[in-house]
Amino acid sequence: MLDLTSSQLRQAANLKEKIAGLEKQLAAIFGAETTVAPATAKPVRKGGMSAAGRARIAAAAKLRWAKERAAKTKPAAIKTLVKAVVAAKPGQKLAKKKFKMSAAAKAKISAAAKARWAAKKTAQAKK
Repeated sequence: MLDLTSSQLRQAANLKEKIAGLEKQLAAIFGAETTVAPATAKPVRKGGMSAAGRARIAAAAKLRWAKERAAKTKPAAIKTLVKAVVAAKPGQKLAKKKFKMSAAAKAKISAAAKARWAAKKTAQAKK
């Protein structure tokens, strides 16, 4: 709209006047006024979901997945997982089980990393 020249603005105003005149003629023919929705009207948003609704759906999904995971593990774990999911408040994340690595596994990973760095250093020294 800001890039229009004065002649273009005059032409647009003339067109609006012609449209208004035609609408009046149409209203006279039908015997009632016709209303035109403004061009700047925003579409009405329907539906939507409240935060509480989203929280309920999330809790139900977590419970479903907890039961699914628990079915693959021991039966005693089912009860603890279900209790944790049910007791969780909306928006609260469940505590994950910590993984403990054995000392042998740590040593193996450390040795592999040291070997990689040594190989990289020797490759750079050759350049």
